[in-house]
Amino acid sequence: MTSIYDAITKDHETHRALLDRIDQTEGDSPERREAWDAFYRDIKSHSAAEEEEFYAELMKHTWGQDAARHSVHEHAEMDEILEELNEMDMSSPGWLTRFRTLKHDYEHHMEEEEEEVFTRARKVVGEEDNDAYGKRFLDRKEKELGLIEKKKEDHLED
Repeated sequence: MTSIYDAITKDHETHRALLDRIDQTEGDSPERREAWDAFYRDIKSHSAAEEEEFYAELMKHTWGQDAARHSVHEHAEMDEILEELNEMDMSSPGWLTRFRTLKHDYEHHMEEEEEEVFTRARKVVGEEDNDAYGKRFLDRKEKELGLIEKKKEDHLED
């Protein structure tokens, strides 16, 4: 089994690698598009699952509410940038500038989450529940990926 912390951290490692890969690409290249699509799908499903299966539990506890709300707020801000980037021309200088803002903000978010939020969360999600939360997170993430794919298919049909 995978603990909630390991599942989130593993996603973060994937996201860091994809961010670096995207940053090293140029223009509207197949490499950039492939890395961006992988990043977009994974971060969207990760964020939704994290909010539903992790932050929702933290918000039940007064001392965890601020950290969880702050993280959810950062998710919303990053989601706006993600959607903005999806609408922009990948070969424009503005796309790379905006992407680098997202990269900086998300790297900060991941670091804060791993160093601060996890510390607080361990007081709520005890070791005996780590794997159960991890499973729920991974199951929810898979469900969210399916919803993202369906939305993409529906969009292509329009």
